[in-house]
Amino acid sequence: MTRIGIVAGEASGDQLGAPLITALRSLYPDAVFEGVAGPLMQEAGCHSLHDFDRLCVMGLVEILGRYRELRAMREQLIDYFIANPPDVFIGIDSPDFNLGLEQRLHAAGIKTVHYVSPSVWAWRKSRLKLIKRSTDLMLTLFPFEQRFYQEHEIPVCCTGHSMADRIPMQPDQAAARNELSLPLEKTLIALLPGSRQSELKRLTDSFLQTALWCQQQQPDLDFVAALVNPQGAAYFQARKEELAPDLLIRVVTGNTHRVMEAADLLLIASGTATLEGLLYKRPMVVAYKTAWLTYFIIRAMTRLPFYSLPNILSGRGLVPEFIQYGIRAGILGPALIKLLRNPEETEAVITSFKQLHSDLQCGGSSRAAAAVSELMQR
Repeated sequence: MTRIGIVAGEASGDQLGAPLITALRSLYPDAVFEGVAGPLMQEAGCHSLHDFDRLCVMGLVEILGRYRELRAMREQLIDYFIANPPDVFIGIDSPDFNLGLEQRLHAAGIKTVHYVSPSVWAWRKSRLKLIKRSTDLMLTLFPFEQRFYQEHEIPVCCTGHSMADRIPMQPDQAAARNELSLPLEKTLIALLPGSRQSELKRLTDSFLQTALWCQQQQPDLDFVAALVNPQGAAYFQARKEELAPDLLIRVVTGNTHRVMEAADLLLIASGTATLEGLLYKRPMVVAYKTAWLTYFIIRAMTRLPFYSLPNILSGRGLVPEFIQYGIRAGILGPALIKLLRNPEETEAVITSFKQLHSDLQCGGSSRAAAAVSELMQR
C-alpha cells in the first residue's frame, strides 16, 4: 500500500491538492493520503489530521500571533509522520509552515516535495538554503520560477497550473450568469475580498465602500460578492448591513469561479485568486493590505516592482494594483470606472491574458503527479 503525506494550508492549496490527489491515485490506486486537507482534498480522499482552517493565516506578524498553536500543530505532524513514514511527503504552498515540516521529515529519511514556490525570486532569497536542506523536489507553477531554481541547482519541475488546463480559454459568461440567477444584460462588478479571515477583515469595508462609490457614479451597475465559506459570507453581509445598507449586492458562497466567469470586472484581493481572474480573462483592480509591520518589512525586502500575479507574469503593469494606504473607495472606485469606460484598453488586457493562459497550460496535476512518482521510484 502506498502512503502519501500531504499538507495544504489555504484555499488555493486545497484547489491544487485535490486534482493532484486524483492524478496520483490514477498512478497508485491503493494510495492512502493523510495530512492537513481542505474540503476539496478531503472529497478527493485525503484524511485530515488537523483543522485545515487553522493554517489559513497570512503575513509575518499574523503568523507570530499564532506561533505557539502552529508550532504545536507542526510538531504533532512531524511526530506522526516519523512514526508512520509515508512513501513521500508533499507540502503545498504555506512555506512558513511547510518548509520547517519538510526539513524535519527530510532529515528523518522521508522523501519530500514542495508544491508552489515561495517568492524567493522576489524577497527572502535566504530561504533557498532552507529549501535545499528540506526538499528533494520543488514543483513550480510558472516557467520563470523553474529557471530560477535551475540556476541555484535545486531539483525542480515546472508543472504549470492545473487551473490553466481546467478553465476554458473562452469563458461562458451567459451560462455562469444563468446558473447564479444574475441579470444577463447589466454590467456586473464582482467583489472578491479573499479567503483568509485576516484578508476579509482588512478589505471588506473598503470593498463595500468602493462598490457604493461606483454605484453613485454609475447607478446601472450590478454587484456580486464571492466568499469561500459561510463564515466569510456572514461577516461580509453583516458589514454590508452596517456600512452600505442601500447597496444592492448578491452574496455567493463557495462558487468563486462561476462568479468570476459571470462578471465583467473584478475588485479582488491579491493572491492566487488574481491568477484565476486572469484565466477567466477578467480585467481587474487588485488590492493588498496586511498588518502595518508586515507591510514595512515586506516593502524593505521586496525587489520586484509588482505584487499581483498578472503583472509579475507579464512583467508589466497589466492591471491596476493598490497596497495598504491606497485601499480606499476614492482610489479603488475611479480605477474601476476607468476600466469600464476604456474598452480598448480592457480588450488589450484580455488579449494579454489569453497569451498568458496559453503559456501556463503545461499539464498541471498530471505533470506534478508524474514528477512525484519519479521521485518515489528513485
